[in-house]
Amino acid sequence: MQFKNPELLYALFLLIIPILIHLFQLRRFQKVEFTNVKFLKSVKLQTRKSSQLKKWITLLTRMLLLACAIIAFAQPFIPNTKDFNEKQETVIYLDNSFSMQAKGRNGTLFNEAIQDIINTLPEDETISLFTNDNTFRNTTVKTLKNDLIQLEYAPTQLNYSAAYLKGKQLFSKKSGATRNLILVSDFQQKDETLSFEADSTIQLKLVQPKSTLISNVSIDSIFTTNATAETLDLNVKLSNQGDPLENISIAFFDNEILSSKSATAIDKAAEVTFTIPYNKEVNGKLLIEDSSLQFDNVFYFNINSKPKIKVLTINEETDDSFLKRIYTSDEFDFKSYNLSNLNFNLIPEQNLIILNELNVISNALKTALKTFQNDGGKLLVIPKKEIELNSYNQLFKELNINYYSNINKNLKRITSINYNHPLLANTFYAKVTNFQYPKVESSYVFNSNSNSVLSYEDGSPFLVGNKNSYVFSSSLNSENSNFKNSQLIIPVLYNLGLQSLKLSKLYYNIGASNSIAIQTSIGQDDILTLDDNNNSVIPLQKTYSKSVVLETQEFPKTAGILNVKNKNEVLQNLSFNYNRAESNLNYYNLNTLKNTNVTSRLETTINNIKSNTNVNALWKWFVIFALTFLIIEMLLLKYLK
Repeated sequence: MQFKNPELLYALFLLIIPILIHLFQLRRFQKVEFTNVKFLKSVKLQTRKSSQLKKWITLLTRMLLLACAIIAFAQPFIPNTKDFNEKQETVIYLDNSFSMQAKGRNGTLFNEAIQDIINTLPEDETISLFTNDNTFRNTTVKTLKNDLIQLEYAPTQLNYSAAYLKGKQLFSKKSGATRNLILVSDFQQKDETLSFEADSTIQLKLVQPKSTLISNVSIDSIFTTNATAETLDLNVKLSNQGDPLENISIAFFDNEILSSKSATAIDKAAEVTFTIPYNKEVNGKLLIEDSSLQFDNVFYFNINSKPKIKVLTINEETDDSFLKRIYTSDEFDFKSYNLSNLNFNLIPEQNLIILNELNVISNALKTALKTFQNDGGKLLVIPKKEIELNSYNQLFKELNINYYSNINKNLKRITSINYNHPLLANTFYAKVTNFQYPKVESSYVFNSNSNSVLSYEDGSPFLVGNKNSYVFSSSLNSENSNFKNSQLIIPVLYNLGLQSLKLSKLYYNIGASNSIAIQTSIGQDDILTLDDNNNSVIPLQKTYSKSVVLETQEFPKTAGILNVKNKNEVLQNLSFNYNRAESNLNYYNLNTLKNTNVTSRLETTINNIKSNTNVNALWKWFVIFALTFLIIEMLLLKYLK
């Protein structure tokens, strides 16, 4: 038994007072003489014995009464746990990702957790709390209440290992305290395995609130197909987790005006197509009717006007008709010049320059091409069968790309495709292994096999490329190679043309590292801003002569359509959407984890922690005992003769 106010126990020394009074009381029995002495003597003895017994019993009850009163004021208690005297530190991770929008027993899972914190924790208790985008350190529930009520959902989520490590860092450095780390999340299933590093200094408690959702329909992604001179198909991919639905409605808005509406049945996935005018600027929004998770019911996108990609071919008495067939006038502004007639002032204006089988590369051309590449332009080099090797290698050294070591005059077949190279990413539906292999009669050997896009059967590169420069190892004329007749030439050269002008995508994901090229020329001191109706922000940006590249990651935080502005001029619009990974309704089974305490309610976990500091208070019992002894004393004085 322990005491809340043990210093009051010194008052027990006051018990000596009634003892002293009893021992040194001044009252004496009065003697009265009677004639019958024998009878009087018998009465005297009986009275003295009963009086002494009554006094000792009364003394005992008074001492017990006083002792119980003193002990009651000292507030005795019995602790419930052996670690009662240890200080408690509590850190709470509250997952505010979009999956916590799922319905629970009393509203969303997120709001349930907030109410448990407000209603269960004492207002003056010091805690630390953090979410995916906010941290509140060493604060009280009373101070934190308004912030908790105003918390919003975050577009990005800490992975669970990072949340665990961050929670550990929020504890104080003091020793001797019990450290309770509470992770509150639906623990949505991710690609990685869920595990927490064992730490004997941390009491890890996992709270996994249960959702009542059994299905969720979301808009996953969109893409365009079947572009003609007049129309374009917009394909919308839907996904469903749950039972098949016979009718799901999807509406297409352009500038907040309903443009079209469609409906489809969906099992696990479905696709809906909208036809829109080609090359029309569209500020689009797609909306589905689904009562489960709300964040994935809206999808924003933009179709901006597409400038033609400028391609310049520099020839030297070489046929370039195969390039004209690839870079057609509907998408490209194709120009072809003989080296002797080339106007060097055209070079900075281009997006892609192709050196088509030149014998030698002059110093003036190398300087112009180096400046062109530094300004963001792309270069493709197709060598002649016989070249001035040193002039080519000097250019390759300037461009930081593989150079030629020697010439190989043996026949080679092109058999290998690097599907992971950025030039061919997402180009092929499947890996092709049985295509008709192109061949070359003679080729130059690169000093390195790195950055290869296409390779020969011996593993040596046929086409190499880095960020802005690509080089073939052989000429492509019909006398030396049949590559121009191969199916590979179109995706390689067409993708190179498309990638030479970085156009904005239909949409971008919030929280991802996005690099967005805006085709504009701005003044030296000008900057571009991203604006919505309420906010304006200046993103990281790199300025080139023909474009400005914006880098976004932390901003924006809200899905929608933003204006790209130079001062007050709107250059174009960009759309941002929340990542659809949060649409998943599959969750980890936490019962498989070791050395963790798992509950489904934060309230239960908090009460378990509080029980470690709760006590069995005994002061009420001692008050009852004191009253009991008081009553006994009164009865003794009244009825005991």
